[in-house]
This record gives sequence, structure tokens and C-alpha cells, in this order.
Amino acid sequence: MQKQRQIKAIGTSEGIVIGKAYIFSPIAGECFGVQKIKILKKQINNEIKRFEKALNKTRDEIEAVRNEAAKKAGLKHAQIFDAHLLILEDKVFISQIKELIAKKHQNAAAAFCSVAGKYLKSFEGISDKYFRERTADVKDVFHRVLHNLTGQTRKSLSELKKDVIVIAHDLSPSETATMHKERVIGLITEAGGPTSHTAIMARAMEIPAVTGAYKITEIIHENDLLIVDGSEGIIIINPSEKQIDEYKIKQQIAFERKARLLTAKDEPAVTVDEHRISLLANIEIPEEAEHAINQGAEGIGLYRTEFFFMNRNDLPTEDEQYEAYAHVARVCGEKPVVIRTLDLGGDKFASALNIPKEMNPFMGWRAIRMCLERTDIFKTQLRAILRASKIGNVRIMFPMIATVQEVRAAKKIIEEAKDELRKNGISFNENIQIGVMIEIPSAVMIADILAEETDFFSIGTNDLIQYCLAIDRVNEKTAHMYDPLNISIIRMIKIIIDVAHNISYTDENYNKKIKYPFAWNNNHKPIKVCVCGEIASEPLLAYLLLGLGIDELSTAAISIPQNKQLLRASSYKTAVKTSIEALKIHNSDDIKNLLIKQIFNLNLEK
Repeated sequence: MQKQRQIKAIGTSEGIVIGKAYIFSPIAGECFGVQKIKILKKQINNEIKRFEKALNKTRDEIEAVRNEAAKKAGLKHAQIFDAHLLILEDKVFISQIKELIAKKHQNAAAAFCSVAGKYLKSFEGISDKYFRERTADVKDVFHRVLHNLTGQTRKSLSELKKDVIVIAHDLSPSETATMHKERVIGLITEAGGPTSHTAIMARAMEIPAVTGAYKITEIIHENDLLIVDGSEGIIIINPSEKQIDEYKIKQQIAFERKARLLTAKDEPAVTVDEHRISLLANIEIPEEAEHAINQGAEGIGLYRTEFFFMNRNDLPTEDEQYEAYAHVARVCGEKPVVIRTLDLGGDKFASALNIPKEMNPFMGWRAIRMCLERTDIFKTQLRAILRASKIGNVRIMFPMIATVQEVRAAKKIIEEAKDELRKNGISFNENIQIGVMIEIPSAVMIADILAEETDFFSIGTNDLIQYCLAIDRVNEKTAHMYDPLNISIIRMIKIIIDVAHNISYTDENYNKKIKYPFAWNNNHKPIKVCVCGEIASEPLLAYLLLGLGIDELSTAAISIPQNKQLLRASSYKTAVKTSIEALKIHNSDDIKNLLIKQIFNLNLEK
């Protein structure tokens, strides 16, 4: 057992947990643990036989999976495994591995990893879209062989038998979506920051998490005892008894505070001077809706529907989607349910859609761009949402809008979906509200034009900050530079809110020093603005957003009670004055200190 050690990283999901480490190696990284061993001449035949045995075992496994798939889903869905079997018959591939064993005296596992790695690299570099998209199939077959060759048990986060703290370089959205939520008590990753999807899912599931922990998979060993403080971003490896006792006390204090906050969950989020803010919840899957309402949510401000499309080899049907959306609508009753249309791409992929690998996926073929091309998929989703609108206060929201033409094109498809439902005698809310996410700087600059086309705005600060500051929010080398208090971000948010509310920039409360070289159109009716990005979960930023004039905050359910406490202890007039002062400051550290000072003066215990 290694010595006690403390590491500081980025706290991304609050809470304290004490438990054993579980090193999770994503498929792409499993070859890194294979040792290259020089074998003797007399061992060559044995190593070749071991390799051939692994190939045969893999072939048997894939054939069994193929037969099972054929029974459950039909031959069409089973045919994908025919391609997997063909990979195992590649004579050039097999001969290259045998040659390394025979001529270079490499052990079978090392020889296999060497050749397999080159093949994967070449597949990823192929210009032909179809063959490039087969990389995942090739990778899956290769790692079946590797596991059979080394005798390792293939790790899965969905089949954990005991409580663990998961340690990984990163986790894909599909891995977090399928993990055993009762067994994963904590998360630590090398990649990512507060707005990575690992962090977002951790907060949604109320799992303490730390991200941006440099080379943590090399530092922590399997079954090391850990303390993880997701609030402070602290990891303690093999803590002392004294440290364990100290953190158990902190755990109890946090538990009691949470219980105290929940006593006011049904109280409105109204400031001491009677200004009302709506507190909504972000959810990934339908089952989260009830938990959100129990935490005091006044509705769902962001239902991320792309997770319904993941972890499957086919596309969800209209009826499947309808049942999911209808479930959330029933749980929320008259409360609003804002359903974001499909936002795949970036770091979220569905195998059934064959989204190609891109050099810069966050700015590539994703979200509304993909939907406007794949209108078959888009319209199916829209019909399902429209059908659910008859059950509750359902609204539609388009992600990643860059131009007004995209909004008009999407609205046209909605009208086509409505016509199809009418022809089939299916009822829906004819006046369903339509909104857009403002998460690209170009959308900020045409906010007045977008407001004429829509019923509400939702500011997606996760991407807005990323695009504005040119910072990859999931890159461990730049995540610390992701700064929501950068003055450019605060100005953008203020512009969006004021334009949506039809407030003139000559308003006496507005910062006169900020001059803009053009006038905004004020031809639209005032519309509401929500912030559904992760900054709304931070008390300092929630207070600033209050002062900037935001109408709604939509966060992970776990953040709603503390936001409600903060708002009920605040003065709206004071928050407005603070935001005006913040707009005059150019340094984010000085803005942070200003906000800390204001919140420190609040009576948060009442």
C-alpha cells in the first residue's frame, strides 16, 4: 500500500465520500497495461497457439452474441456482427502479429497491441466516411481478443458488486449513463472540468466528483482507500484515522445542512423585497423528474433528450419517445417542461446515427445542424414532443442556434409535424411555446431578431463560455481557464437579458460606460430568459444572475435548495446594484471578491 497523499484538483460535484478505488480503463486505453516481454525461441510456438486460441474464443463469443441478437431483434440487427467476424479472418492482420512473435520474439499480447494500434490509427485516418465510421466495430473486436489473450475480465460500470470510487482518464456520456448508480459513490477523472458531461451527470445523480486530476490513474492504485471532497476538489489517498474521523464529521454536517434546506423546498424563490425567480431543474432521463420536483423544482428547464438515443444500436421510435416525454409531463403537471431537441455530436454520440469523427466536434455537425439535415429523425422527435404537449405544459427548445434561418427552418418542420398529426387525428397543444438556446456568440448579436421568432430564451453558458473564450471545457490543460466571471461573459449575459426584456440601454440602472455602435430592434414582445448552464448552480453566480435580471435558473436538482435559500435571503435591489458595479470591473478576481462580500452579508440561516 502506498503512503498517504493529498491531491488538489477541480471540485465538480459537491459532497464527501470515503471508499475504495476502482480503476476503470476505457476500451481505448487498455493496451497501455500490457507488458512487452522478450520470449525465448522455444516459446514462439506456444505464444502463436495462445494467440490463435484467443481468436477462436473471440469468434465463438461473437457468434453467440450474433445468434442472441437475431432472436431478440431480427437478422437485420444481427448482421453488424458479421462484419466483426470478418475482422477475425483478416489474413494480413493475423500474419503481422505472428511475424512479430516469431521474428521479434514479442509475447503474443504485446505483438497484438502493436499491430492493433496501427490498424486503429489507420482506420481513424481514412477519408472514406463509411470505413472511418467502422472504427468502433474494429476496436470492439480487438479488445475482445485482447481480453481473451490476457485472461482479463472486461470491466463494466453497470455490473459493479460493491461500492466504489471510480478512477478514470475520462468517462463518455454513455458510460456515465449506464453505470450502476447505487454502487458508484464517487468519481475522479483526469480530463474535464465543471461543465464536462461527467461532471454534469455526477451532479444530476448527486455523486461527489473531482475532475482535472492530472495523471491520477497512474497515482492511485486499485483498492486504495480514498477520501473525495467534491466541494473543495480534494483527494486524499490512504488517509490517516484522524483524517477519516474529520471527514466523517464534515459528511454529517453536510447531511444535516441538506436536510435543513429541504424544509423550505415548497416555499417560493422570492427575495426579501418581493422579486420572484423561478427555479427549474435540468434532467437527462425521465426518472429524474420526480426527484427534481421533490427537491423543490418548479418545472424542468432543460430536458436533455440525446441520452435517449445513446447506448443502443437503433433509433428510438416515435412511441418510445412519446412515452418518455409524457412521463415527465405527467410528473410535472402544470409546471413547465422544456424539452431540448436532439443535441448529439460534440462528446455525445449515438452509434445508430454514425456521426463521423471530426477534428473539432464541438463546432462540427451537431445539434440543430444535424437535425436540419436528418429531418426524418428530427420530425419523429418533434411529433413525439407535440403529442406529449397535450398532457402537460411542454415546450420545445432548439440547441446551438447560430442564425435566424436555422430557427425558421426548424419552425417549418414543426408545422409539417403538426400537419401530419392533424391528418391522423392526433391532438396536441396548437400554441406550444418554442424557444432557443443562446450558446453561440453570433446568437447574442442577433438576440433581438431571434426574440421576434421565439417565445423564450435559455442561455447555455457551458458552450457560450467555451466558444467566447476559445477554451475546450473538457480539456484538462485548459479547464482551469474556463472563467464564467470573465467580463465579456457577464456583458453577453446582460445583453441577452436586456434585449429579451426590451430594455433600452439608456435605462438609468444600466452601466453608462458600456457603449454599443448600433441599436437593437425593439419590435418584439418581452420574453423570459433562463440560464440552464452549470454556472447557475454556483451561489456567487446565481446571485450575479439575479442582479442581471434573469427570470429563471435551471440547474441540477441538488442545487435547487441552496439557490432557494440564497434568493430568499437576498435583496433584489442590492443585487442589481452589485451587478452594475460588476459590469464596471475588468478583472474576474475582483468581481469574485465583490460577490463574496455581498453573499457574506446575507443571513443564510434564517
